[in-house]
Amino acid sequence: MPGYTSAVLIELLDGCLQKNRRSQELLYKQFYGYAMSICLRYTRSREEAKEILNDGFYKVFTKLDTFDSSRSFKTWLSRIMINTALDHYRQEVRRDVFDDVEVADNVTVDETVISKLAHEELMELIQRLTPSYRIVFSLSVIDGYTHEEIADQLNISVGASKSNLSRAREKLREMLSKINIGDYDRVTR
Repeated sequence: MPGYTSAVLIELLDGCLQKNRRSQELLYKQFYGYAMSICLRYTRSREEAKEILNDGFYKVFTKLDTFDSSRSFKTWLSRIMINTALDHYRQEVRRDVFDDVEVADNVTVDETVISKLAHEELMELIQRLTPSYRIVFSLSVIDGYTHEEIADQLNISVGASKSNLSRAREKLREMLSKINIGDYDRVTR
């Protein structure tokens, strides 16, 4: 946590445990950017991400007594934000949007193209994916969940997780190629 020592963080967390509004406000402000970046990966819009972020911080403040102070607070916060986004997703989208395929092709995205994109551009492309593709892609590629963990979290089969990841990568590849063609057209004019 830049600018915060672990002693300051512990003091903030203690204040939050005591329901001190100022401590809650400071903790919220300190971790807002980090938590928002997580929420944006799972949503289509900033407004939806803010809703998830606020629900997530509510959970942080009401469940802070379950936090193990021997572990990383950022990791705990990240898990809460991801789970809150998944809860939101489950409420908004029915299970039948997932394609249940036993085996999916392993499709890769050209990493050199992705590395040239600004973070904001990549997030915008991810947000354009369908909800099922976006959720599985974010859980797998960005947050490092296994297909078994994704299947368990979303109550789908491992094959559906693999299929959705494969199709998300393919959609991203299509979007990236359109960006590259657009860039090429601008340069050649």
